[in-house]
Amino acid sequence: MNPLRSILVHLDGTARAEARLRLAQRLAQAHQCTLTALFAVTPAVLPTLALPGGLPAMPTRGPVDPEHRARALAMFERALQDSPVRSDWQELRGEPVTESFVHRALTADLMVLGQRNPRDATGFDVPGDFVEAALLGSGKPALIVPFAGEPSARLETVLVAWRSTREAANALATALPLLRNAKQVHLVGTADESPGGLAPAMAQVRSYLLMHGVGQMHEHPPLDARYPGKALLSLAGNVGADLLVMGCYGHSRARELVLGGVTRTVLDSATVPVWMAH
Repeated sequence: MNPLRSILVHLDGTARAEARLRLAQRLAQAHQCTLTALFAVTPAVLPTLALPGGLPAMPTRGPVDPEHRARALAMFERALQDSPVRSDWQELRGEPVTESFVHRALTADLMVLGQRNPRDATGFDVPGDFVEAALLGSGKPALIVPFAGEPSARLETVLVAWRSTREAANALATALPLLRNAKQVHLVGTADESPGGLAPAMAQVRSYLLMHGVGQMHEHPPLDARYPGKALLSLAGNVGADLLVMGCYGHSRARELVLGGVTRTVLDSATVPVWMAH
């Protein structure tokens, strides 16, 4: 039945972290999950210290921003003080942020992460590639909460973007608990390389979802191949989607994360929560 049993939500010092936590809390309550909030930010870098003997100066790590930690902890306690959800607060204390979060996510069923807001100065202590690094590094699905607007309390209208790939299949399978509870599921195909073309592939997706108790499906014409990312987000708005489900495409190259065009567009510009899996 692919149940959700454990959710790991990333907390930081941004004001938007509360919307992220509350959505994770609602999911945990609906699916009877345990919820772990992990406060994970990068400690400040102190001025470099000159070393004797002409050796290169070495930067040193300072403490985590105490105001950010206090804000996140107070928000966690406020949001969950009267909640029936089994919850736990954890925090990193100087460990490598992304690597440590990925390691913790390996034993969670779902990560809840925040879309990066480049205009939010309070997010300075979260690595710029944190979301994509967590997705690619852990192999776990993530629910990415946009930095604007208020996520729907009930994720009842879901848009599934299908492509005949491992990543899309992982996203679809891991999202089944939410798809079964949805009132409407919209399906749309993107570029397809499967034998026979897109139509047979979409028929297989419909059959798969029906076998898993998902009903009320509506299929849409294929996305515009010239601008698939923009077309996907436009369709999500047109159907009133509360949630977008799709694969995350990318790889690491020379310490740089290289993402597919649709993935990059959605991570940067989505205005609804996105369920992604690599």
